[in-house]
Amino acid sequence: MSNTLDQIREQQKETWDRFSAGWKKWDELVLGWLKPFGDAMINSARLRDGDHVLDVAAGTGEPGLTAASLVPKGRVTVTDLSERMLEAAAENAQKRGLDNFTTQMCDAGALPFADRSFDVVLCRFGFMFFPDVGTAARQFARVAKPGARVCAAVWSAPEKNPWATTVMATIARHVTLPTPAPGAPGLFRCAAPGMLSAAFAEAGLVDISEDEISTPMVHETPDRYWTFMTEIAAPVVAGLAQADAATREAIRSEVVDLARQSMRADKVELRSTARIVTATRK
Repeated sequence: MSNTLDQIREQQKETWDRFSAGWKKWDELVLGWLKPFGDAMINSARLRDGDHVLDVAAGTGEPGLTAASLVPKGRVTVTDLSERMLEAAAENAQKRGLDNFTTQMCDAGALPFADRSFDVVLCRFGFMFFPDVGTAARQFARVAKPGARVCAAVWSAPEKNPWATTVMATIARHVTLPTPAPGAPGLFRCAAPGMLSAAFAEAGLVDISEDEISTPMVHETPDRYWTFMTEIAAPVVAGLAQADAATREAIRSEVVDLARQSMRADKVELRSTARIVTATRK
């Protein structure tokens, strides 16, 4: 099992490094799109100036960047498996003039921090991909101080997230995609109500709550949605790799048409829904 988890981590690191250029290119759009989820987490975290905040699997830096701006007398440490993602996060911090922001490349299942180090622990859209959800939850609890808030966001059910299913369901109609093993890392792995709450409870966290919020992903044109998804989403690229040129064009045409049907006020609007799970370290 350990070898399998190590393989997953290495595959994920390679994938995130490979797609980091796409994430950097689309960073402004992604940061704006996902901001409501990060804001909901920060509100739940009840930040106080002077807090030491940990943001795990932060990618290009959010919500850690926002947290750093709210605790000028505190510190924010963001982590990720991908060094290239963290380089983008550091650049974003520099652009915003944040000098209380640091990065640390590491695995969420083996956080290199002392016990009871942080006043707040955040993780936006990371738990779905961690090789072992329970191990990561225990690490979060270990590094949190007594009374610290632990807040995570995970994607809700597929039917509530057409931003992803519009393209993935179309690909699946044209090519045979591998069936993931039960519990394998994936976008909707933590979608079931109570799933992440149970992991938090097993890790010893208390006062656990769940809230669901939605926000639209907005694109200027259907073609721009297609380009975005094919440059930042590894499962999309992997699925398209299974198709020949004619099939790929058929998929593109269908996806663009579906996105056109989702236009509101001359822009593509596709729903995205996440579950915000908040707990306290006793």
